[in-house]
Amino acid sequence: MSDLPDSLEQSLQELEQQGFEGWSEQLRPELLALFAPGQNGNLPRWQSALQQLPKLSAQQVDLNAARLQVGASDECSTAVCQQLEATLKLLHPWRKGPFQLYGIHIDTEWRSDWKWARLEQQIQPLQGRTILDVGCGNGYYALRMAGAGASCVVGIDPNLLFLSQFQAITHFIEPQPPVHFIPVGLESLPENLQKFDTVFSMGVLYHRKSPVDHLYQLRGALRSGGELILETLIIEGGRGSVLVPEGRYAKMRNVWFIPSVDELMHWLQRVGFRQVRCLDQSVTSVEEQRSTAWMEFESLPDFLDPEDPTRTIEGHPAPRRVVLSAIAP
Repeated sequence: MSDLPDSLEQSLQELEQQGFEGWSEQLRPELLALFAPGQNGNLPRWQSALQQLPKLSAQQVDLNAARLQVGASDECSTAVCQQLEATLKLLHPWRKGPFQLYGIHIDTEWRSDWKWARLEQQIQPLQGRTILDVGCGNGYYALRMAGAGASCVVGIDPNLLFLSQFQAITHFIEPQPPVHFIPVGLESLPENLQKFDTVFSMGVLYHRKSPVDHLYQLRGALRSGGELILETLIIEGGRGSVLVPEGRYAKMRNVWFIPSVDELMHWLQRVGFRQVRCLDQSVTSVEEQRSTAWMEFESLPDFLDPEDPTRTIEGHPAPRRVVLSAIAP
């Protein structure tokens, strides 16, 4: 008998049916080890929170809504909604969103709907596509992809809190959306799988010690002609401009390379991508990323120089982000 959560076991079985049987078999021992007793000290607490969720089935579900909606306030009693809100807060911090569950507004750290609005009309339509979402967080974008008509979305992220948040959101949706959250990193994906029509990598590249290797891995996951959507930090400048922080960047430890747009486009071309396009550039505002009642830790206002908000607290250029599209050869 499997010791995996039921939802994860079901995802593995469905991936087998959708042509990922080799990967599914490879994943099973890795996931069993991940969920072995004592592997993650916080996991029992998060699993306990999931077990406290009320047994409700949402009548109103809108995965296209900016504030992704599951259920309406009139679908549960005041007492049940209060219990639900308290249970969801046990899964703090909530970083990606926002969500609306039975009238409860989960006001997440990031206004992820703003980022989605910048790209959704500029990418190849997602209707009927098989999609990989690398570093999927709690699945907000993956669920928006399902709302846009994707036939299968595979989100990968090794963070078990994010998995627990995804399970909490989808607990109330019946039938389940075609989204599979697999708690592993990109290195657990077979090389040159060439199975996905679209691959998203948003907010991942600057955390990679070897960004070009990351781009090769993304290319290998795509079928020929598939589209990569890459979102990452950038600096201003031309070809050859790259910031390599000596210490932290905006209080983040693991930031390795922040290129200019021209340099990043050059990397994509060198890796073999074609039709590289810049879809959007934007400076991250303190309205888009901030502390809330659902994410009470430090956020962007604490990461910027209080005397000069165009610089980080370390003196680097403040966060600026780009969204690029590129086509696999």
